[in-house]
Amino acid sequence: MTGWGRIRTAVGAACLWLGLAGCGEPPQPPLTVGINTWVGYDPLVLARDRGLTDPQAVKVVELISSAEAVRHLRNGLLDAAALTLDETLRLADSGFDVRIVALLDTSSGADVVLAAPEVRSLPDLRGRAIAVEDASVGTLVLERLLKKAGLTREDVSVVKMESTQHLMALQSDRVSAAVSYAPIEGAIRRAGYRRIFDSSQMPDEILDVLVVRGDVLHQRPAAVDALLGAWGVGLSVLRLDAPGGAATLAPGADLSARDYLEVLKGLRFFAPDESLQLLAGPVPGLVRLGQPIAETLLNLGLLRQPPDWRALIDSAPAERAPPTGLLP
Repeated sequence: MTGWGRIRTAVGAACLWLGLAGCGEPPQPPLTVGINTWVGYDPLVLARDRGLTDPQAVKVVELISSAEAVRHLRNGLLDAAALTLDETLRLADSGFDVRIVALLDTSSGADVVLAAPEVRSLPDLRGRAIAVEDASVGTLVLERLLKKAGLTREDVSVVKMESTQHLMALQSDRVSAAVSYAPIEGAIRRAGYRRIFDSSQMPDEILDVLVVRGDVLHQRPAAVDALLGAWGVGLSVLRLDAPGGAATLAPGADLSARDYLEVLKGLRFFAPDESLQLLAGPVPGLVRLGQPIAETLLNLGLLRQPPDWRALIDSAPAERAPPTGLLP
């Protein structure tokens, strides 16, 4: 079967499932899922923009930051969100009822630290200011950076600011380095700042997950199924036709299609069946991957207590999903 034939087959199967998921239920507003500007979440955007999912079933809401996604989730403005695992652990630790229903991707070079030309080696960061978004993933990257540099928090000045402000802060010499991520880091690199550290040096520590509010998960299972279907079909198309997907998605990320494909090399997506394997079982694989992250957050004082993984993980929606053998 040709690549396009496989895409049509995958899309047809997924759309059939999406349609059947809502049969027999009274009309309801679409399930709203919030995402920030991160290439790892783009399969949801691709499914929406290619018309591969019913907008009456799933509404993808693009936000400027993960912090905004968390706020909207807390305030009931979102039913679901794509978040990093560390953000999810902190959200659950605060007492908010949220469940992980899918693993989306892991960063393997797409999260970066960029520095001014005068920072020629990691130890040169001593005594300098580093911009970090007020999110725990930035804190994790910063901790790993400092450890590799042989520095401590006391050796640098940490400046909390939104990632969209990092370039201006670098150009005004307010900071000498910034913890950033694709695609935002592209503009910083083009302005002459260079990569000195990235997430390929901290494998499987930056994990993205799909979370759903506990009440939504129990009250609207068909809508949650449609959400997983949207992710699955978007990922299928992106993996089967990466150049075509890049052509669709690159303008929204302010990248060329070629640069977008380069960014994808810094990500590893989890196919739905692989995600299920990591969520299911007496001791889910996600616990093994997530425990070191939780321990780091505990040591930093960002968690009050160890996670209750049993309450946090719900594999039921993934178990209801159709087979994904069409994914490469």
